[in-house]
Amino acid sequence: MQERINKYLSAHGVCSRREADRMIEQGRIKVDGNTAVMGIMVDDDSVISIDGKIVRRKAPEKIILAFNKPVGIVCTTTDKQGKNNIVDYISYHERIYPVGRLDKDSDGLILLTNDGALMDGILRSVNGHEKEYIVTVNKSIDDTFVRNMSQGMYIKELDRTTKKCQVTKVSDKTFRIILTQGLNRQIRRMCAQLGYKVIKLTRIRIMNVQLGDLETGQYRKLTDEEVKKLNKQLER
Repeated sequence: MQERINKYLSAHGVCSRREADRMIEQGRIKVDGNTAVMGIMVDDDSVISIDGKIVRRKAPEKIILAFNKPVGIVCTTTDKQGKNNIVDYISYHERIYPVGRLDKDSDGLILLTNDGALMDGILRSVNGHEKEYIVTVNKSIDDTFVRNMSQGMYIKELDRTTKKCQVTKVSDKTFRIILTQGLNRQIRRMCAQLGYKVIKLTRIRIMNVQLGDLETGQYRKLTDEEVKKLNKQLER
């Protein structure tokens, strides 16, 4: 992703934006061998030098956050949603991106990171990584509902058949479900196909990372042990 050179150098710990602007005005910065001008756009492939010396950017700290997303927040990195944008809502001091999505009407656990390899590893559904949810519907759950949800079903809107999954009744109208795939609004579509409407949907686990008692709208860094187990599952 390209961005203005002063912001890029600041984000990578080279100098402040003001210092970068001053050096550009003095003709001390070059990009790909050409003298930089104010506002020039650069990315990780750009060769940037200051006073003839190639800038050795600091490797960014690996950041992995667990966030308890509130209902109404959208998992997008664009600014079109205003305060409903998950990245703007958290307003973290480093650039981070949501790992996958959790629809606007749902709440619960979502991970955010600046580690592209980790993100790709989690998102590859072929790996069968578990995600666990607690779901409340509008009417009583029976054994037929649990059986049909567990066995997988064809969803016409997506032209896909869901994989078998683990479904457990928690109370009269609430169940626990563990998925190993992430189709668009999958749980809601599955419930609708059986004549049920989802009233509340909360994700409580992604692989080994638990939502726990993290309050709605709050985030925390993963512990070293959580990261270690996560990487082991991803075989990194």
